Amino acid sequence: MLNNIIIHISLKMIIIKKTQELKDFCKKCSAYEYVTLDTEFLRERTYYSKLCLVQMAHPGNSKDSAVLIDPLSPDLSLDPLYELFKDPNVVKVFHAARQDLEIFFVDKKIIPFPFFDTQVAAMVCGFGEQVGYEKLVRSICNEGLDKSSRFTDWSARPLSSQQMQYAIGDVTYLREIYEFLSNKINKNGRQAWVEEELSILMDPETYIVDPKFAWRRVKTRTSSWKMLAAISELAEFREKYAQIKNIPRNRVYKDDCMMELAATRPKNLDDLNKSRLLLRDARKGQIAEGILSAINLSDKYTSNDVERQAPQKEKTQGKEGLSELLRVLLKAKAEQFGVATKLIATSADLDRIAGGEMELNVFKGWRNEVFGHDAMRLREGKVALSASGKNVLVVDI
Repeated sequence: MLNNIIIHISLKMIIIKKTQELKDFCKKCSAYEYVTLDTEFLRERTYYSKLCLVQMAHPGNSKDSAVLIDPLSPDLSLDPLYELFKDPNVVKVFHAARQDLEIFFVDKKIIPFPFFDTQVAAMVCGFGEQVGYEKLVRSICNEGLDKSSRFTDWSARPLSSQQMQYAIGDVTYLREIYEFLSNKINKNGRQAWVEEELSILMDPETYIVDPKFAWRRVKTRTSSWKMLAAISELAEFREKYAQIKNIPRNRVYKDDCMMELAATRPKNLDDLNKSRLLLRDARKGQIAEGILSAINLSDKYTSNDVERQAPQKEKTQGKEGLSELLRVLLKAKAEQFGVATKLIATSADLDRIAGGEMELNVFKGWRNEVFGHDAMRLREGKVALSASGKNVLVVDI
């Protein structure tokens, strides 16, 4: 059936460029239980994603069941789409939706509801870690995808027929994938598992970047509190500047340059000009002033200030063996329940469990039933792990 859909669309590709056209299509979509969506965007030269195309489809095999929406058209507003996002009777289906949702939230502070992410659902259904759309198309639809247009300039107009064919495939096959995964989740009673994961994607806090915590993104092994103080202030200034100017962080200065600035602690423009890694444009003007101000602010830190804001180090010294046992248990549980391991717990979670922490997601909800309860008993020495052929068994002591 889906092959017929693709053939029909290739003969008459529908591109919506006017608000009324979008309003009419969204009205049709409101009669269905779900719609599938995807976006194409650019982010290489900006801080915020530039939305270039929206793909959308409703159930059925008619030639007008899937469309491309051109947000770059001067005659089009996405308001009808945002109204559909609010419709409680229509599920909005995406695959790996985080960046898509971020675009809509930044634009209009709106998050689609109700919402379904097929990547999350696939992880719950045992398709592996962060499974890609192409793999699901092969596994569920028994079809292959032409991904040659994956890396393309979606802001260029007109779009080529190859680009349009690629783009529309991201929502047409998604219908069959959604129905398959939705039915499987209903049969195995794991709706609550999926809803718990989707709640993170639907939380506005997920898409709000607070410059005060930008330092958490910077990878550093330094233990010098003076270095960490400078990194904190430099990262905060860079984030604020990048947001205001809508440019990538690396266009302000890169992480390795930040490390250099935190170590050399420039006090004036002459000191900045001695930097090996600082871009020429950053040695003057607002960026230069921001760097010097950040260093000056970090001079006022104390070691206690840095300790309060930095994440606590894992208390895993002497617990490496327990961490490894927990990894074995996690893998066994993931295989038993057919769930991706990272969806249950991360490596950092395992180290925290070994270190004695209690306030973790693995000890809540479905994760506790699947893994957390036995992980706790393993840590307390109440159970041991035993091998039976290829299987790992939890044995009471």
